[in-house]
Amino acid sequence: MSEASALRLPHLLGIRELSAEQIRQLYELADRFYEVLQQPTRKAPALAGRTVALLFFESSTRTRLSFELAAKRLGADVVHFSATGSSLDKGESLLDTALNILAMGVDLVVVRHKGVGTCHFLARHLPVPVVNAGDGTHEHPTQALLDTYTLQRHLGSLEGRTLTIVGDLFHSRVALSHLILAPKVGLRLRLCAPPTLVPPLWYRLGWPVYHRVGPAVEGADAILVLRMQRERQAFPPLASWEEYARFYQVRLEHLRPGQLLLHPGPINWGVELHPSLQAWPEVRILDQVTHGVAIRMAVLYAILGSP
Repeated sequence: MSEASALRLPHLLGIRELSAEQIRQLYELADRFYEVLQQPTRKAPALAGRTVALLFFESSTRTRLSFELAAKRLGADVVHFSATGSSLDKGESLLDTALNILAMGVDLVVVRHKGVGTCHFLARHLPVPVVNAGDGTHEHPTQALLDTYTLQRHLGSLEGRTLTIVGDLFHSRVALSHLILAPKVGLRLRLCAPPTLVPPLWYRLGWPVYHRVGPAVEGADAILVLRMQRERQAFPPLASWEEYARFYQVRLEHLRPGQLLLHPGPINWGVELHPSLQAWPEVRILDQVTHGVAIRMAVLYAILGSP
C-alpha cells in the first residue's frame, strides 16, 4: 500500500490528534479498501490473527456493525461487549472490566460510552490501542471522517467547499468533530440551529451561525442534517418537536439541484427531514454507511497493520 500504508496511529481518540497529512492518508487507505469491498470476496486479510473488542456502553447500529464488518473484512476476530447484564451490574469498575477483556487476548478496543473523556481515560490505562466510537457529547471522529470522505468521493475535492450543518448542535459529538476537522481538510462550515441548541462558545469560533434554514443552506455544496438528541436533553430546549419541525426541518423547498444531503443516522423522518427528501436525487445517506466501512478499515489498519 506504499505511501498510505506508512501511516501509523497509536490510537484514534479524536480529530484533534490527527494532522491534515494523516487525514489525507486515511482517505487514501479508505479508497483502497473501498475497492476491496467492491470485489467478490470483499476481504483484505491484513489483520489476520488480531482480535478487536467492541465495548459499546450505548446503543448503536451503524457504528457497531460498521466496525465489526471493517475488522472482519481485514481478517481480524471480533468480540462484543454489552453493558447490560455484564459484571458492571455487580459493581465491577469500567477499568477492571476492560482489563479482564484484554486478558482474554485482545489487540484493540473500540469504545462507545456516554461519559465524556472515557476513551482518553482507557487509553491512559490500557496497554492496547483505543478507538473512540463516540464519548458523550464530546467527539465521534470516525463519523466525521466518513462524512467528509463521502463528500470527497462525490465532489472530488473538499478545498473551498461549503458544508452546512443543521440540527442539535449543542448535544452533537458529530458536529464537534466536524468543527475540528473542517479547517484541516479545507471545508467551510455553516451552522444552523435554534438559539437554545447552539453552544455559546460556538458564536466566537468564526463559522457563521444561522437560525433559519433557508439562508444557511443557500449556495452550500452539501447539507449535513443532525437529529434531535432527545436522550441527552435533560431539559427540553424547545416547546415541542412540532415547533422544531416547523422552523428547522429541512424540506424540498430549501434545496437546489446538485446539493448533497447527508445524515449520520438514525433519522427521525418528519422531524429534522421531510419524508419527501427520501427521493432527493443527491441523498448520500446510504453512501455514508458504505463508506463508513472503508474508513473504519483504514483506521484499524493504520493502528494494527504491519509496519
